[in-house]
Amino acid sequence: MAEDRDLRREAVAGLGDALRVLVDSAIRTEVPIGELDDVAAAVRALAERLDADRRGLHDIATVDDPATGERWYSPVYGPGNPVAPPVEATDSPDGRATGRATFGKAHEGPPGLVHGGVVATVLDHVLARAVRAAGRGGLTATLTVTYRRPVPLGVPVVATAEMGEVDGRRTTATARLVAEDDPGTTLAEAEGLFVALRPERAADVFASTGRDVAAWTTRT
Repeated sequence: MAEDRDLRREAVAGLGDALRVLVDSAIRTEVPIGELDDVAAAVRALAERLDADRRGLHDIATVDDPATGERWYSPVYGPGNPVAPPVEATDSPDGRATGRATFGKAHEGPPGLVHGGVVATVLDHVLARAVRAAGRGGLTATLTVTYRRPVPLGVPVVATAEMGEVDGRRTTATARLVAEDDPGTTLAEAEGLFVALRPERAADVFASTGRDVAAWTTRT
């Protein structure tokens, strides 16, 4: 039921928030070794409680929606994923998407800066989201990222994407990342090519989930 899923999503998001606090604390702590050992034991005990009802590696979570592509444990925007910033994403049917995030220590590459791979991941997500919002679906075939300036930790950033040309099952899109307080300065930009799966190919690719996954096929 939709109501049950909404309640579970709220609880998943709450746990995700708490775990992100734990991840940040674990990365930044300098407590004594003995305290590290005690906390590790406590965390393992909590993990055992969560494992009391555990889905398989390829199973789709009950809070997900494979028809629209919404993944509550996405490493980019998933409210329940402690490694996600998470990116707050929106999109529109005209093939546009926006993602907002503030990156912390868990996403650090060079000291004080966001890891370039994390930047690329966020750009890839908004590109794909723009394409999917327009009903095109598709998996990333190529992704070209140009880094214009270093992206600092702790600074709110905005990624915007727009769908480009359409050729059969192939769709292009472009994206740009800026600091929220300096929208005129490009930090990074990207171009992506997305190829929609034929329904029969999608059924094969996602067979291990045991579900009908339609978000990565062309629907228009």
